[in-house]
Amino acid sequence: MRVRRISERDWDAVAALEAGAYTAAGLSEGRAALKSRADASPATCFVLDHGDRTVGYLLALPYPMFEYPDLNRTEDVVFHSRNLHLHDLVIAEEFRGRGLAKGLLRHFTGTAGAKGYEGISLVAVLGSDTFWAANGYRAHREVTPPTGYGADAVYMSRAVPGAHSRRTNPARASSHRATLEDEVG
Repeated sequence: MRVRRISERDWDAVAALEAGAYTAAGLSEGRAALKSRADASPATCFVLDHGDRTVGYLLALPYPMFEYPDLNRTEDVVFHSRNLHLHDLVIAEEFRGRGLAKGLLRHFTGTAGAKGYEGISLVAVLGSDTFWAANGYRAHREVTPPTGYGADAVYMSRAVPGAHSRRTNPARASSHRATLEDEVG
């Protein structure tokens, strides 16, 4: 398994994975919206390869805390925020249960820290809030995502590990080097 940045040739696979995960629930955004989110922050969006097949992806972009993308629109504004919004993480159904989502999440979190982000937020959908809570995310029940995210959507966040020490010791911010060829799993 290999994690790398998304390239132009990956969009058919990413769109297919997204459609497979969300179409039945009415949450699929489509290729243009997904691509616009990755275009807003290419350095924080990744695919997971197994051999020559893309079996997962993660999209994240800077967004102010307690805000989130509109699922019915493409991104047209790039925010300059110390918060990184993890918009989507999908693993192909036949590869789930192998720890790949956690591995991709570790790679992403390391990248967020290396790039100086202080927090990560997300909207958990389809009952995934238990996965996110097990990975250090805290629910903010006072924030109500729009119905387009589904009836059970939960806004969640966490601090980027080490963010406080990087603010007080800038040398530590550069000590973590997230490589795009990390092994996952």
